[in-house]
Amino acid sequence: MFDFPSFITFDLGQYVENLIMWLLDNFGDFFDAVSKGILWFMVNVKAFLLWLPWWLVLVIVAVLALRLRNVLSAVVFTLLLFLIGTFGLWDQMMQTLAVVLTAVIISLVLGVPLGILTAYNSRVETIMKPVLDAMQTMPSFVYLIPAMMLFGLGMVPAVFATIIYAIPPVIRLTDLGISSVSKDMVEAANSFGVSTWQLLTKVQLPQALPTIMTGINQTTMMALAMVVIASMIGAKGLGLEVLISINRIDIARGFESGIGVVILAVIIDRLSQGIANRYRYTE
Repeated sequence: MFDFPSFITFDLGQYVENLIMWLLDNFGDFFDAVSKGILWFMVNVKAFLLWLPWWLVLVIVAVLALRLRNVLSAVVFTLLLFLIGTFGLWDQMMQTLAVVLTAVIISLVLGVPLGILTAYNSRVETIMKPVLDAMQTMPSFVYLIPAMMLFGLGMVPAVFATIIYAIPPVIRLTDLGISSVSKDMVEAANSFGVSTWQLLTKVQLPQALPTIMTGINQTTMMALAMVVIASMIGAKGLGLEVLISINRIDIARGFESGIGVVILAVIIDRLSQGIANRYRYTE
């Protein structure tokens, strides 16, 4: 009487699996092309980051911190990055940064236009809201399953899973930023006879830029949050070091690689916040 009736069933998971198999059967060449494109881009980003001398990376970070924040931040960030190098994790940090940068760039290329479309079209907004809610609340491990089925194992499915997890904030905040632009300002622009494109590029996007920058910041942080999980399907870098340390119960290795992820996250967060604040103060 108190148990849910066993004869009432709905095998939703089987339908999802059938959909994935259908996509593979009918669009396998498309996914192969996407995989090759992402892999080419990421390999070149990683090669460039590993090509940079370590001291030049420290100088670049110090200059950015000096311009975007203050002298103390420049000194602290430089010392923290140097600390990662002393752990013997410099190359792993660059590999992690390559995955994060690739995922963030693709998320921005897809997310900003989707956010603009959502702000302009109420029907798209109605569809996107529950989709984004599901993307943000779905356990991150679940993203690994379709990523592996569509792209196999390696760096590409790791980037794909990271994109799904990290893209919602930039879509939401782009939508919010454009929707929050003063109606008086929009009406004033329309009274001068501007086109929709001019209204977007000359009025709405500049006004919404601080909010969009906050979305970029959140997308970047969520991409970093996926580095350990993505290492389970082939992502190299600091996340893989954490995973190996868990398997071997290596406290020292796990602590150093975990601190490396934290340091990288803090530096990226503070620098991107500095960019967002600069735009906000400019406005």
